[in-house]
Amino acid sequence: MIKRNLLVMGLAVLLSACGFQLRGTGTTDLTIKELDVSARDAYSETVTQLRQVLKSSGVHVYTGATYKLFLANEKETQRNLSYASAGRASDVEVSTELNFEIQGRDHQPLMGDKIQIQKIVSHDGNNLVGSDSEVTQVRKEMRRELVQRLVLRLSMLTPEQLETLQQAADNKAKADADALKAAKEYEDNTPKQSPVEVPVE
Repeated sequence: MIKRNLLVMGLAVLLSACGFQLRGTGTTDLTIKELDVSARDAYSETVTQLRQVLKSSGVHVYTGATYKLFLANEKETQRNLSYASAGRASDVEVSTELNFEIQGRDHQPLMGDKIQIQKIVSHDGNNLVGSDSEVTQVRKEMRRELVQRLVLRLSMLTPEQLETLQQAADNKAKADADALKAAKEYEDNTPKQSPVEVPVE
């Protein structure tokens, strides 16, 4: 028994050294080491799962970090693809769309994108409880996939890229402020015309 346990442990160490990971047990490497994560729906299951996955990947998630991931909108829809006759199942498409944004200093938007996931579920009109339960389970799986895809997107970003985006946002904000200031100065320095008085006959 002891020999078998030692053999299993030895194989596990060897495989991990080769970079092998069992499905569902690995974490995604991120070069971003700290992040503020929030959502329009602060209590959504998606943002809760996302925080957990990021923390397990070595990211320090806390309020006030330089860069912020904001889940702007998460929309779930469901539509019938086919209508079945009595005693037959119909196909239902369930979909989830998540719009997210990376923000920098002073909540400046640096980049934004969206993730969409669709699944087809067979809906049995003779077993509504079972069909609804299956849709609920599919929704949970879709949420996990949604979080995984979002973390994968984040893994493609580096602190250097974020700093470049931040610099571009700062330059744009400064250019907009300078243009607004110049327009105001021009308006202030432009002589105001007195209203023309119409002689009363």
